Amino acid sequence: MENNQTDKYAGLRLSNQLCFPLYACAKEVVRSYKPFLDELDLTYTQYIAMMVFWEEKEINVKARGERLYLDSGTLTPLLKKLEEKGYIKRERSKTDERNLIITLTGEGEMLKERAVAVPGKITGCINISKEDAQILHDILDKFLRENVHKDASNGKKDSGKSEK
Repeated sequence: MENNQTDKYAGLRLSNQLCFPLYACAKEVVRSYKPFLDELDLTYTQYIAMMVFWEEKEINVKARGERLYLDSGTLTPLLKKLEEKGYIKRERSKTDERNLIITLTGEGEMLKERAVAVPGKITGCINISKEDAQILHDILDKFLRENVHKDASNGKKDSGKSEK
């Protein structure tokens, strides 16, 4: 990124944008997953949602959205589709009906066995060293922690959306 103070339009150069390489890399990484996820009949977003279910067999919708950085407008149709496929079950909490609880089904657990090879297949598709991958992961994780889902008292909106 250039810092040219004499050119008032320098900030409009694509090469000076942090957002563009993030966008392009994310798009390419997701594209790399497609053939492997097609075998599982999952989209990338469904896949990451299932990853959370495999970690936590039961979780409420709000926590799921926060974990995936998804708003309810994206999360609701995603959960409906996973329920239609038989991977999850959605039920109102018995103690608080406002709370929707999502539970992994046996079929959803079996999908985990079919998906277990995906991370290894992806590693072979993305040309980055383990060390650089860990550094990149740490930087992006720090960015998410410090910039997304901030408390409203800090002047930031907690929209649950990945774009600002």
